[in-house]
Amino acid sequence: MGKLVIVGTVAFDAIETPFGKTDKILGGAATFIGLAASQFKVDSTVVSVVGGDFPQEYLDLLSDRNIDISGIEIVKDGKTFFWSGKYHNDMNSRDTLVTELNTLADFNPIVPDTYKDAEVVMLGNLHPSVQMSVLNQMDKKPKLVVLDTMNFWMDSALDELLETIKHIDVITINDEEARQLTGEYSLVVAARKIHEMGPKYVVIKKGEHGALLFHDDNIFYAPALPLEEVFDPTGAGDTFAGGFSGFLARTNNFSFENMKQAVIYGSALASFCVEKFGTQRMVNLKADEVKKRLKQFQDLTQFEIKLT
Repeated sequence: MGKLVIVGTVAFDAIETPFGKTDKILGGAATFIGLAASQFKVDSTVVSVVGGDFPQEYLDLLSDRNIDISGIEIVKDGKTFFWSGKYHNDMNSRDTLVTELNTLADFNPIVPDTYKDAEVVMLGNLHPSVQMSVLNQMDKKPKLVVLDTMNFWMDSALDELLETIKHIDVITINDEEARQLTGEYSLVVAARKIHEMGPKYVVIKKGEHGALLFHDDNIFYAPALPLEEVFDPTGAGDTFAGGFSGFLARTNNFSFENMKQAVIYGSALASFCVEKFGTQRMVNLKADEVKKRLKQFQDLTQFEIKLT
């Protein structure tokens, strides 16, 4: 089992969906990634920043799941990153109502010394120069670097993003972002172009339509589990990334075949995340529930066919 470094936001969210709305609740990419990865009992640390307004109980919540929080800087006189959004009826589109960078505006990530030899680094959605600074702090090249990004950085920091992409092994983005990054509509062609930018593996997330894994000429497709209702999609992509990277850190196997398993685990955990607001479902998720859901994925995709 390897060590896992998780870099990203630890934040407050306020969410409105057709099912209701919340006041400020626990959110942030690194939070969702960490909670998902903790299902695999990996030795992980979160590198992030919060303000003095961030409750101790939220930090304890992470620590209680054996997530090292020594890499979370607390700016006593600062305020924690805050995002507020409202989802439309289809739950696939949303409007950002408020974004307050606060302490994140001057975030200088510091990787704890005991994790500078980590085998796996999960670079959550942040400015690409911040992501790169984390890689530069590692004592040796990690066995696997996974990067998540979004269209905002493609619009505002494309050169830095392209430079950082050269140094990673896996990129996870959604279908819209893959098309924007490459200018290609076909996801197969888009994945090939992204391969040429540096990553050996490309994961393209398609929300309720599952995820695609590309490696050389190999393609693997994992469906999303059909759910009766999606309560809140916030953090689903980060939860996928946490399940994906957590499984790989646990197994210490970075072959294409094992990546397939990681995609399934990531998809399964993301299917839990959307069942309640924010992190509520992930905080109380039990191992036997995950096993049951993985069996559902297996039943969904397994069949025999006679070729005549």
